[in-house]
Amino acid sequence: MATLTEAAPTASGKPKEKKSQEEIYTEFQQLRNQQRNLVNNLHTIEMDLREHRTVIDTLKTVDADRKCFRLIGGVLVEQTVGAILPQLEVNRSQLEKLVDEGKEQISKKGIEINAYKDEHNISVRGQEAAPAAASSEKDAGDDKASGNRNVLVGNL
Repeated sequence: MATLTEAAPTASGKPKEKKSQEEIYTEFQQLRNQQRNLVNNLHTIEMDLREHRTVIDTLKTVDADRKCFRLIGGVLVEQTVGAILPQLEVNRSQLEKLVDEGKEQISKKGIEINAYKDEHNISVRGQEAAPAAASSEKDAGDDKASGNRNVLVGNL
């Protein structure tokens, strides 16, 4: 007579059910998509931060009584440089904090993805071959160090 064995209980006392390959793949793709979204958001914030720095550097060279315009929520507002500059500096510091938090979230998501990969023995195609290929290219590149450097030369 055959007996059915239950899945091993987890720390919470509930039996851990084995996931199908499709479920594992779907969850892994969701994690990777979440990380991509975090990276895209970080790039947007970094771009805003660069714009703020450029505007602040430009406005510091201008007279504080000079009028300037600022777009706030789709509405163009006229103020003086002296009134807008402190607001921009506050926004810049907040954006810098957001960038730091974003980098931390991306790092945590990467750790989560790696743990998921290890837990489910997932290997990404080309990832294991890449370090070996890079080292072989490096060895081959030493032989032709003065050779192909992807330089575009025009006729004079």
